[in-house]
Amino acid sequence: MRKKLKAVLFDMDGVLFNSMPYHSEAWHQVMKTHGLDLSREEAYMHEGRTGASTINIVFQRELGKEATQEEIESIYHEKSILFNSYPEAERMPGAWELLQKVKSEGLTPMVVTGSGQLSLLERLEHNFPGMFHKELMVTAFDVKYGKPNPEPYLMALKKGGLKADEAVVIENAPLGVEAGHKAGIFTIAVNTGPLDGQVLLDAGADLLFPSMQTLCDSWDTIML
Repeated sequence: MRKKLKAVLFDMDGVLFNSMPYHSEAWHQVMKTHGLDLSREEAYMHEGRTGASTINIVFQRELGKEATQEEIESIYHEKSILFNSYPEAERMPGAWELLQKVKSEGLTPMVVTGSGQLSLLERLEHNFPGMFHKELMVTAFDVKYGKPNPEPYLMALKKGGLKADEAVVIENAPLGVEAGHKAGIFTIAVNTGPLDGQVLLDAGADLLFPSMQTLCDSWDTIML
């Protein structure tokens, strides 16, 4: 694999930051205030979608209609305020060490996230200094469809001037794994949340690890 590899495409929430417990809690609480049901575990299943997509899925299921643009903006704003009131998400154990390995091998690390959470996006340089270039990032602001559509990863390939076999995806969410797989990129899943690992394999993961630290420890073997 190492021979062709040029870049490693990292999801952000649940891969670089241990932020998903806060995201899932914020989604659950905000939907509850609007009389809508979105469990914390279901929030993990929606991880990777744009906020608008998640809100519309809940609206269609609970109310039988799509949310208006005003409702989407209002609910996502409420969710962002609540998320930002929680303690600052820590760097995921093993993430920094893995990024150092990636950089030392001359590979380009890129962020591909469905998040539009500015507080986390702005912390990338502070928590991972010198690792990422903004012009090579793909966020919720760059895409129309978001994960599980392959659009975010196809856009990352385009931004990086890469072919699918020149990159590797690292994801923790079923929808993100599905997006990477559909984009034709070798996809490594790290199960940093409460979901059964089989869900990630069923979504198309080529390899599955129980944590970022385990992936980091196994990186040299994978790259042979």
